[in-house]
Amino acid sequence: MTKILEVNDLHISFHTFSGEVQAIRGVNFDLNKGETLAIVGESGSGKSVTSKAIMRLLPESNSDIKNGEILFEGKDLTKLSDKNMQKVRGKDISMIFQDPMTSLNPTMTVGKQIIEPIVKHQKLSKAAAKKRAIEILELVGIANPEERFKQYPHQFSGGMRQRVVIAIALACNPKVLIADEPTTALDVTIQAQILELMKDLQKKIDTSIIFITHDLGVVANVADRVAVMYGGKIVEIGTVDEVFYNPQHPYTWGLISSMPTLDTEDEELYAIPGTPPNLLHPPKGDAFAPRNEYAMKIDLEEQPPMFKVSDTHYAATWLLHPDAPKVEPPPAVQRRQRQFLDIKEGK
Repeated sequence: MTKILEVNDLHISFHTFSGEVQAIRGVNFDLNKGETLAIVGESGSGKSVTSKAIMRLLPESNSDIKNGEILFEGKDLTKLSDKNMQKVRGKDISMIFQDPMTSLNPTMTVGKQIIEPIVKHQKLSKAAAKKRAIEILELVGIANPEERFKQYPHQFSGGMRQRVVIAIALACNPKVLIADEPTTALDVTIQAQILELMKDLQKKIDTSIIFITHDLGVVANVADRVAVMYGGKIVEIGTVDEVFYNPQHPYTWGLISSMPTLDTEDEELYAIPGTPPNLLHPPKGDAFAPRNEYAMKIDLEEQPPMFKVSDTHYAATWLLHPDAPKVEPPPAVQRRQRQFLDIKEGK
């Protein structure tokens, strides 16, 4: 498969009054044309920082890309000038943000907000841009697009606003679409509609998607591959089936175990003990070691490398070392796996 985006050894720090927060500590992944890569992890694991770095939307006043490269079609985005990055942002790479309530300008009609990137990047006349905007509104499932084109965000429901945000992101047929927890602010029924819409749109416009979420249930039905982030690093990456049905990292086990199921009332809901690491003072060894019941002495002393599980599956855990004791995933993981299988089969 052809790689459209590569992130290599990315390190990002934020300068605060308390000191330097090492938010991203050597992230590596790639995105193939036409695929959906999900990045999952707890709040603070570095998912959104990574996505904003790709878009070059990190605040210049206190953030710093210390090392690494972000290659889009062979061009290193970290080296582009602001002017050249503006030609990429919105046209080649677009982003859907978490909250549709704050993503839209309340003083502008939704039509005008969709037209803006079309006029800027595709150099169409206003009449042609309006026609394109109405087509996109229809594409994202908004009824009466000609009438809705003239309305303001407050005249739309939360789910409809998110459809408008998606329409803006898709206005220029981007090659890469970054969706940063696009369903967080929506109720469960609308979430399902938005996720189904994104899957359908991907087929129609042939874009590649980075889908950022903390909900593994969503991932099972949306993504082709999954990258699990913790403490500013990717600790496991593989296809959906590999990560869900053959997870290797104890943190992935914890995420899967903590998912509620339809029969959760018959058992205590699992929670990963402890708290994420303080990245003002990153740990010497494996960042997950203090919360890991399977941690060994080496976990506290040395960061594990990415061990190869298969050609497409890698995990950074010393449990994969040939000399490590053999540890089976907890029973809760197996119960959740049955749920994933039901989701995948549409049950």
